[in-house]
Amino acid sequence: MYNAKSLKAEEFISDEEIKETLAYADANRENFELIDSIIEKAREKKGLSHREASVLLACEDEEKIKQIYELAEQIKKDYYGNRIVLFAPLYLSNYCVNGCVYCPYHMKNKHIARKKLTQEDIVREVTALQDMGHKRLAIEAGEDSVNNPIEYILESIKTIYSIKHKNGAIRRVNVNIAATTVENYRKLKDAGIGTYILFQETYHKESYEKLHPTGPKHDYAYHTEAMDRAMEGGIDDVGLGVLFGLEMYRYEFAGLLMHAEHLEAVHGVGPHTISVPRVKHADDIDPAAFDNGISDDIFAKICALIRISVPYTGMIISTRESQTVRERVLPLGVSQISGASRTSVGGYAEPETPDEVTSAQFDVSDNRTLDEVVNWLMKLGYIPSFCTACYREGRTGDRFMALCKNMQILNCCHPNALMTLKEYLEDYASEETRRIGMALIDRELENIPNPKVKQKAYECIHDIEGGQRDFRF
Repeated sequence: MYNAKSLKAEEFISDEEIKETLAYADANRENFELIDSIIEKAREKKGLSHREASVLLACEDEEKIKQIYELAEQIKKDYYGNRIVLFAPLYLSNYCVNGCVYCPYHMKNKHIARKKLTQEDIVREVTALQDMGHKRLAIEAGEDSVNNPIEYILESIKTIYSIKHKNGAIRRVNVNIAATTVENYRKLKDAGIGTYILFQETYHKESYEKLHPTGPKHDYAYHTEAMDRAMEGGIDDVGLGVLFGLEMYRYEFAGLLMHAEHLEAVHGVGPHTISVPRVKHADDIDPAAFDNGISDDIFAKICALIRISVPYTGMIISTRESQTVRERVLPLGVSQISGASRTSVGGYAEPETPDEVTSAQFDVSDNRTLDEVVNWLMKLGYIPSFCTACYREGRTGDRFMALCKNMQILNCCHPNALMTLKEYLEDYASEETRRIGMALIDRELENIPNPKVKQKAYECIHDIEGGQRDFRF
């Protein structure tokens, strides 16, 4: 039944294979000879299979977990260095025809404020985001063919890219909208999107259908096969994710890795990103109603194991998580985080007040400003990056993967991160953040191994100080 190269959802995400994998993991959770061999394989930085990784997830030995964490931290450094890419979500519309029981946008929710941004609203929102310093957005919209047709999404992307305010510009728009057709994916590709992101929510088909009782999202196969249609439509950077808490986490973990294996097997390109959201409180949604919630310890372990299993992928953690949780998992593999997020429609230009009827998708746990997040990251030893160079230089899909797998970060992404940080410091940073950032840039420039790249980076940093913008390798 299980076939990673199949284009049928129930064959590349095989329920039978996952159950056998979990039984195998349970049988070997204390087989330290096998566990040691899996960890040794992971040290080769070529990844692990869903079955191998599931054994490590089942293992509860503290010494082995410590080794996994240390390895995840090293692999993260080798592939992504100490940079953390920053982005913000932009909610275009919360009109939705689906009945997803974990999301307040579900059609039967009559007390959430329904909103849809006009193109003029989008200009105000994006201007506010640019004034914070953001360069990369992930647009979000509910599934509604009347209120949110593909034409609206495409027009919104065009508007976003057109806005140039002071030194601000959105240089990359990632898209998180419902599963759609090959034709529509081609249109999104032609519009210049970055990554197409679609969360599976759960890979357990029976649970999936119960959690999505009505609406087009009820179709498990159509949703699960969306990434293949996106690839067929020319989008070669796709982002996976499950919503941890809906189903048993070990099942979801195995399914997530099987999906990554499928993309590699069929398209030669695995997921550009993997997101790890957990169910959070929202209007008319109580996370306690879902009995599969995971602890912070399990969450950290999942992050570490994703990193060693899919070493090349970018890992995203949003403001669903608190500062404390984000700080814990940053070294374990996370490479992208959102900053100063609003999950309400129109929440950047005019933030909702506590006495308003909310339009938000979920409660934000990290409410710091972008400047505070940038400051915090630098104090932890990370380089906050606003880089979009790979996408704009055509380094997507297998071209990006080749760069990443060859661990050429220090000669490309590292200087690009420093140059975009320099832009942020010049244009948007507070005095303290600017002081910390300038010292960090001076230190980090010395870590660029290629002398020619280092010299060019020095020159660009100097030119940015003189008023020029948008340099990239």
